[in-house]
Amino acid sequence: MKHSYTAENILTQITAKDTKLGDLRKIAKEIKKDHPLAMELWSARSFFARQLAILIMDRKHLTEGVIDNLVDEISQQHFDKEKFQLIDWLMANQLTKDKKTLSLIESWKNNQSPLKRRTYWYYQGRLRWMGQTPPTSNTELLSEVESKIEREEPEVQWAMNFLAGWIGVYDKKYRERCIALGEKTGLYRDKMVSKGCTPEYLPEFIAIESNKRNL
Repeated sequence: MKHSYTAENILTQITAKDTKLGDLRKIAKEIKKDHPLAMELWSARSFFARQLAILIMDRKHLTEGVIDNLVDEISQQHFDKEKFQLIDWLMANQLTKDKKTLSLIESWKNNQSPLKRRTYWYYQGRLRWMGQTPPTSNTELLSEVESKIEREEPEVQWAMNFLAGWIGVYDKKYRERCIALGEKTGLYRDKMVSKGCTPEYLPEFIAIESNKRNL
């Protein structure tokens, strides 16, 4: 696909390995919303171009069909690290900002696409992490995590584990249950983490994060 002059100019600015998120945000702030340009940048298939495209998409044009195509292309055209960053970026910057697209996320719990299932569980975890949802659904969701997590795809396991971690931190009556889940699955028990980061192994994660908050 031949790109417009504007798209080509932007692509030359963001193809360097030292491109930073702040660079993309600065360009996006200048552009604001430009859905046709976003789709041009998306078609370039590059990680940075797609990050920028997500920032300048117009939510009015994000129909279910368009979102399905975006998710499919993320899944098929990127390796894991980029794939997860892009789907999380799409969720945080677009899909959670509108009731219509948010309802799509909430329908993805049992979707055939692992990326969509991951998005559902990660969204539920983020709600608890950010303190935006009362714990009324913790019982149901934790039961589902316990019954499904060991059979799930690795990317979905990660999001389920994330949710269980924050339930264990903020909802004391489920804390021991979430710790026991981590001990049973052993997920991330031996995973090395960078200095200053919290281990993802549930017993350690819950202990550290609850102590930070005096919970």
